[in-house]
Amino acid sequence: MKKPIIFQNIPCTLVTGFLGAGKTTVINQLLATKPTDERWALLINEFGRIGIDGALLASSQDSNLEQQKIAIREVNGGCICCTSQLPLQIAISRLLSEHHPQRLLIEPTGLAHPRELINQLGAPHWQTALKMQAVITVLSGSQWQQEKYRTQEGFQAHVRDADALVINRYDQLQDGDRHALVEWIAKLNSQVKIIWVPSEQATSDIKNTYLLALNDQLSNSSQIISKQRKINIAHPPKSVMGLQPRSGSISTSPLSELSTESDEDQSNIDTDQPYRYHEKQQDILLAGWRLPAHYRLNADNLHNWLLKLPNWLRIKGVVNTTEGWLQINFTPDSLTTSTASVQIDSRIEIILQLDENDNTAREDVAIKYKPELSATAIDWDTCDHELMAMVV
Repeated sequence: MKKPIIFQNIPCTLVTGFLGAGKTTVINQLLATKPTDERWALLINEFGRIGIDGALLASSQDSNLEQQKIAIREVNGGCICCTSQLPLQIAISRLLSEHHPQRLLIEPTGLAHPRELINQLGAPHWQTALKMQAVITVLSGSQWQQEKYRTQEGFQAHVRDADALVINRYDQLQDGDRHALVEWIAKLNSQVKIIWVPSEQATSDIKNTYLLALNDQLSNSSQIISKQRKINIAHPPKSVMGLQPRSGSISTSPLSELSTESDEDQSNIDTDQPYRYHEKQQDILLAGWRLPAHYRLNADNLHNWLLKLPNWLRIKGVVNTTEGWLQINFTPDSLTTSTASVQIDSRIEIILQLDENDNTAREDVAIKYKPELSATAIDWDTCDHELMAMVV
């Protein structure tokens, strides 16, 4: 009988950041620093059920991930920090046992509260298996400029629980605003190390200095998680943080039934494309589509259609279009479209902000959406027909 492999002190880095902060870009930069002879693994958690970030990361690499010795596992359909510890334990255990990585990166959903994940990774059973390095948090300067972000508890929480804070998209900030940003950070976390992302016009020396500072965090121990481990040892939790699985209503399109399989069985829905789901969670609405790879969508029509969706917070996708395979990565302050490698299918996922004042709108009322309407008034069957009409 084969003895189980015991993993010890695998360096592990948590990369956090609020929704749309730019975590994927930072992770790509970290992956670019990987020594060619090392095996790395990346665990991506997405709140939606489609899974886009893995495809975005794979498309951005110069060669395939297997050749680069990079393994990616996605945990979709919920936040690994607020459902239970089981999805996190299973995902990490499988990555370690199947791929034997020499380093592990974890990217939680931008809707996650980092403290809950830090609580889990600070648990005694991870203390010998994982060597937790600095928690890297990505902060968007353009988001911070908006009061609705900087006064929000969830936005502030990412700064409080960071060892290193990577600040991007601050080009539009005046000197006084940058000073105010630094003061705001200091009030939340006076010990955090601040790393400023250079602009595209910066010199090679400045860009290299930034990458060295970012890479250094992979070797710095996490003070945040170290403190949490001491708390966990002194006061072990009576239950898994008293958290319950997330609640909410789920609806599926007649295009396909919603898959409820584990992350390793997500490929099962490939045979039932086109596929769409939508799901309401507290004050947000999630929706996503998977389409066969041979469906080619009109690029301009798709772009315009997505931007007309009401109250959208985030739009991501990897889609076969009339302009080739494209990566779509939209936030309210950044619209990015770039070329992508050929994928096994097209994927689109959106996050919409529900109107807090719209208590009467019902999702089962068939109203054709308009930009000025609440997200709860979307007729998803109409959306399906409009999306299919873009196929050429």
